[in-house]
Amino acid sequence: MCGIAGIIGLFPESSEVLDTMLKVQAHRGPDGTGHWADEYIALGHNRLSIIDLNHRADQPMISNCGRFIIVLNGEIYNYRELKEELHEYNFKTESDTEVVIAAWNKWGREMLHRLNGMFSLAIWDRQNKKLFAARDRFGVKPFYYSVSKGDFIFSSEIKTLWAAGMPREKNLSVLAKYLVYGSYGMPHETFWKNIHQLPAGYWLEVDVDHQLTPDEIKPVRWYDFVSRIKESGFLDSLSLNEKYFALLKESIRFRFRSDVPVGFNISGGLDSSALLAIINNEYPDNNSIEAFTFYTGHPDYDELPWVENLISFTGKPLNRVLLTSIDVPRLIEKVSYFQDEPFGGFPTLAYSLIFEYARQKGVIVLLDGQGMDEAWAGYDYYQNDSGYTVQGTKSSPVRPEVLETEFRQLADKDAYPAPFEDTLMNLQYRDLFYTKIPRALRFNDRASMMHSTELREPFLDHRLVELAFSQPRNIKIKNGISKWMLRNLVKHLLGSDIAFSPKRPLQTPQREWLAGDLRDYTESIIGLFAKNDFVIQSEVSKIWDSYLKGKNDNSFFIWQWINVTALS
Repeated sequence: MCGIAGIIGLFPESSEVLDTMLKVQAHRGPDGTGHWADEYIALGHNRLSIIDLNHRADQPMISNCGRFIIVLNGEIYNYRELKEELHEYNFKTESDTEVVIAAWNKWGREMLHRLNGMFSLAIWDRQNKKLFAARDRFGVKPFYYSVSKGDFIFSSEIKTLWAAGMPREKNLSVLAKYLVYGSYGMPHETFWKNIHQLPAGYWLEVDVDHQLTPDEIKPVRWYDFVSRIKESGFLDSLSLNEKYFALLKESIRFRFRSDVPVGFNISGGLDSSALLAIINNEYPDNNSIEAFTFYTGHPDYDELPWVENLISFTGKPLNRVLLTSIDVPRLIEKVSYFQDEPFGGFPTLAYSLIFEYARQKGVIVLLDGQGMDEAWAGYDYYQNDSGYTVQGTKSSPVRPEVLETEFRQLADKDAYPAPFEDTLMNLQYRDLFYTKIPRALRFNDRASMMHSTELREPFLDHRLVELAFSQPRNIKIKNGISKWMLRNLVKHLLGSDIAFSPKRPLQTPQREWLAGDLRDYTESIIGLFAKNDFVIQSEVSKIWDSYLKGKNDNSFFIWQWINVTALS
């Protein structure tokens, strides 16, 4: 897990600019900073050492033949298996990075289909003067880029591009969509003008033999999820159980490959409970594997009693991290700096505390339970057809009436593809590639990397997602119970009470704190939000007053106003 950056152009000052860029994202890789350049390109890397801690594995890394130079952010979990296929390559390290460059040397772009992992990478071909870049299947790791005056600049974070001189100018259409519809933009968009992201499962090439323009950068999809699902067949229950459980265990074992300590996040829900049960089953004698959870001291929201009950049977240490209302203003300011774009509410703040504490304890890698709900149709709206993309509350989660008409009209509602005949599959597909997973992965990447920790998502192994997603509705939902097959699969590890307990969304007392302990803070920030020229101040005051009087079924729109202001 690291940070990458590169510049095609900006010479002769490119080396100095690259240094500035790497300093800005140094939190992504405090264990080493590397540079490589020729007359066409400058490449940089911030290293967080996870596999092969020796400096021989530092980046940028040059292939044996000297033709290719790579910078890689992420982890390739099946690097040992790939290395066996690449025995003719003269390996000099034990790193996964060298396996990737050896795979590129042998298979070219086709290597992407062989990689099981999370990654964004860039490979410079010195012979053909071309840059190749790619992003993993679900976009766990980020890749941002910009084209300006013929220069192509890329990095792992948006602020890194600002450090290279890219203007910090809001993308008003994406901002308007966020405030009007609660959406966070399409896979290629960001909240900043002329700053783009490479979508999940895409690659791009940059040829330096001619002047670059933004229109010439044409990302190409390499991970065809839809075709893979349509080509998949159904399995009988016994075969499905056996195959899925075997893959699930292997996915977790893969993500324990590390030369630094590995722990995991846990809540009281089914997904992290299943993660805990399998970790305990696979590593029963390793009580050094530490668990982390957060709580707020609010009994209506905290899952700490469930978590403590779960962990008590394993003997593994549980680290309890407390989020208090006093922490919130400071955390909003700090986390906003590292996020660069609007992010999830108070749970993201709590997550940042978990990663900070894990780092202090020397646990550099954490596993998480993200991805089960999207693969196994775990959200309530998959059954009631409400189709919520923000949150499933009875009242509207957004308040566009506070916006001036002209600004509101900038918001074109995102239209999501519906490639399947099955409505449920189309909702799951939207959540996997356009809404829930992209935003959660972005929030979590920034929250972990701000503390130089690596977050791994075993349930987002593409083999698991494809297998679950491709199954018929009655395997996913039965008698009104979501994630049916998964619950049956893990009940022998968890017991029926836990395996079939209702879904509890991960929440905090955000709604209460904003109008209670944090009222003065909230009012001051909302006052700043209301001064934007696209905001109707009187409407903001009216809605806030109504919120204080008890019309507060949801607080998402209040969080939007705070979030936008904090990022300004």
